[in-house]
Amino acid sequence: MTCQASAGSLQFWSKMAYQTFQQEYLQIPVVTRAYTTACVLTTAAVQLELITPFQLYFNPDLILRNYQVWRLITNFLFFGPVGFNFLFNMIFLYRYCRMLEEGSFRGRTADFVFMFLFGGLLMTIFGTFVSLVFLGQAFTIMLVYVWSRRNPNVRMNFFGLLNFQAPFLPWVLMGFSLLLGNSIIVDLLGIAVGHVYFFLEDVFPNQPGGGRWLKTPFFLKMLFDTPEEDANYNPLPEERPGGFAWGEGQRLGG
Repeated sequence: MTCQASAGSLQFWSKMAYQTFQQEYLQIPVVTRAYTTACVLTTAAVQLELITPFQLYFNPDLILRNYQVWRLITNFLFFGPVGFNFLFNMIFLYRYCRMLEEGSFRGRTADFVFMFLFGGLLMTIFGTFVSLVFLGQAFTIMLVYVWSRRNPNVRMNFFGLLNFQAPFLPWVLMGFSLLLGNSIIVDLLGIAVGHVYFFLEDVFPNQPGGGRWLKTPFFLKMLFDTPEEDANYNPLPEERPGGFAWGEGQRLGG
């Protein structure tokens, strides 16, 4: 009797935990949810030896000659084996991707997807010349850069050691990467692509004689944008989604 009661209790709490996880998971914005999930599943597949990194990395010759077009996507999904570097990248990817999607891209999912496509295309072109085989970390830095430039008055605290304004965050991350012995080429690529997008989208249209060069294709708007927005929706504060302490921000005067 006791064993049956314990089994029933365990089943109940397992079901409750699953439902809670499912509810929290579905509350993540769609683009952030899709991209982070794809990254985690890709890494899990490599760890389980279902696939190898050699099937994922960016290789123009294999793409053009052997038509392995999936490499154009998979090289953005693999961040290396599970470890500190992987967790570090996943936390920053989730945090700043979600902040952008729930902040300046709120109700503009098509525009957010277009930023993904534009940034991915530029990185693929530039990555060809600098011989980079995985571009996920550069893509994360691009997201961080765009968020930081759109939130210049947010004060950041990095690991409780450094205090600085948000626009310096990508450079702090690059310095941290250098301390870990990593190449900064990936970070510089992410910063460069992020700056190109920010300039074309936020700076140039507001200049005398300027205009919008980046226009989201209509078919993306048809696919991703909803016709109505919930007026009662209150998004998470843009500088604090997920409750992570790394790179935590606080607005000046707040």
